Amino acid sequence: MLIESYFSEDENGISFSRQQASSFAKGIADDFNPLHNPEAKLFCVPGDLLFALVLAKYGVNQQMRFTFSGMVDDTHLLRFSETEGGTLNLLDSADKSCLSVERLGANSRENGFVESLTRNYVKFSGHTFPHVLIPLMSQHNVMINPARPIVIYQSMEIDLKRVDIPAAELEFTGAQLDVEGKRGNVRLDFLLQLSGETIGSGTKYMAMRGLRPFEQQVADAMVFTYMNHKRLGL
Repeated sequence: MLIESYFSEDENGISFSRQQASSFAKGIADDFNPLHNPEAKLFCVPGDLLFALVLAKYGVNQQMRFTFSGMVDDTHLLRFSETEGGTLNLLDSADKSCLSVERLGANSRENGFVESLTRNYVKFSGHTFPHVLIPLMSQHNVMINPARPIVIYQSMEIDLKRVDIPAAELEFTGAQLDVEGKRGNVRLDFLLQLSGETIGSGTKYMAMRGLRPFEQQVADAMVFTYMNHKRLGL
């Protein structure tokens, strides 16, 4: 994976074209969320592309926490800023942070490890809908509004025992949904492994808004539409 294919950078900063972001979503993350379509009226660069950009530029630390605080589109011009404590902030032209990354522990920039962690995490993350969220919503008898689906990628964290490794495999271990009225908080847990040995763990956190009672037919229609877009490569 040549991450350089999915963003542009010059003396003015970092930017993402709609085609670059969409190609990453579909080709790397296997994510066919219509928000990432080049022609989308409300267009959003995948959070997983920002994750991949950080790892490509700064490597992997033993403890990392990514917190997303704003939506990035194709009009944003971004730059990285680092605090004395090592926290990275991805800032827009108004110096507003859209992503902060806390980093602790040893660091690795070994290409094989960075690429395997990036690929395995973004593929896992890109499959959140419908593979994980639909069964989870059914279990709790709630669902997002299909006319205005609001699922917010809030943060993710990883905790590694060590980083002197050539690669990392990811195993999904479970999901949790806490419902408060029309709001829901989702937690997805995973292990990071090397040749069967657990070398770390991680969690992805999301928020859902506008929840309503679960309707199987409506949920089935959402899944059909999504999978049809994927089949057609839309």
